[in-house]
Amino acid sequence: MTLPALPGGTQPLVEQLAAVVAQMPDPSGGPDVAQLEHDLAEVFGVSHVVAVSSGTAALHAALSACGIGPGDEVLVPALSVVMTVAPLAALRAVPVFVDSDPATLDLDYDDAARKVTSRTRAIIPVHLWGRMGDPAALTAFASTRGLAVIEDAAQAAGTARDGKQAGTVGVGCFSMKDGKILWSGEGGFLLTAQPEIAQHAAAFRNHWQQAPAGEAPFSRLATNSRLAAPLAAIALANLRRLPALVERRRAQTRYLLDTLKQASGLVALPSATGEEWNGFAPLLHIDLPSPRRFAQHLAQQGVPNSTGSFRLVPCDTRPMFTGHGRPCRGAADILDHTLAVILTERDAKTTLDRYAAVITHEAAAWAP
Repeated sequence: MTLPALPGGTQPLVEQLAAVVAQMPDPSGGPDVAQLEHDLAEVFGVSHVVAVSSGTAALHAALSACGIGPGDEVLVPALSVVMTVAPLAALRAVPVFVDSDPATLDLDYDDAARKVTSRTRAIIPVHLWGRMGDPAALTAFASTRGLAVIEDAAQAAGTARDGKQAGTVGVGCFSMKDGKILWSGEGGFLLTAQPEIAQHAAAFRNHWQQAPAGEAPFSRLATNSRLAAPLAAIALANLRRLPALVERRRAQTRYLLDTLKQASGLVALPSATGEEWNGFAPLLHIDLPSPRRFAQHLAQQGVPNSTGSFRLVPCDTRPMFTGHGRPCRGAADILDHTLAVILTERDAKTTLDRYAAVITHEAAAWAP
């Protein structure tokens, strides 16, 4: 199997970035952010896009636009990262951690239903590793309870399920930090079909200077989370090669998983029926003693992965959130037994072959 060539090269990116830098300083911010928003709307087939400074900023703006405030409860998977939950603290809302199903990686909706109260206002599904839960189940759960849906699709650009692109079920929030398939160094954006959500988010990112219709400028406290023009230029250049970037990531993941088919105690996690996964990270179930220690050992041997390199744990076990109810054991089981290898578009076959050789050798020799 051969990998698709690294798409496009850096020259278009360098040229676009140079053109923006030549126009600076420009207090207006220039046209690149607006052009990026327009092009993202076309790519995702939505009516409104608001570009911001990070994926966390996208979630912050989306939650504020959905009316989330002090004392409101928001359902969020324990199978998530701190960056998903931080905006809730900024808004003085209350995260209510929900478990996930180890068999599907999707939300455990029975657990979620038990945790809905009269104060619950929204749910944040997290498409970790680019994997997308069942959009019909999510929509049905939220609509019957009157909950807003704010998707953390930071890693899910290019994923779809049952004909719905990740980020288009509710208000979709994306990151463009380095390492994402669509990257700009740093940055983010949100997608919505609702003009009032977009107007609020656009005002929120800019200290409420350009307020929504019927409101006065600076009539609310907000944030400075604008996307800088040079970062927008990088994002525009990468957006034009997004299909090729997604196909390369999928090919890289297929190649590594195929190479590891005979590795001891490791089984590739399949996509769900109807899921067009972007292949963000090759995922394998670890059926070895002390699986988390094995992932950490691989990180020490030069194989970057979520639990070994970044010490990813269920969010409800972080020190700032402990004591908020019983631990979500399904999320812990998923993270303890999942090897999620971290890739970038620059990883060629030589890198993937090295990862495969290390993983295969260490799995066969593993004796904790």
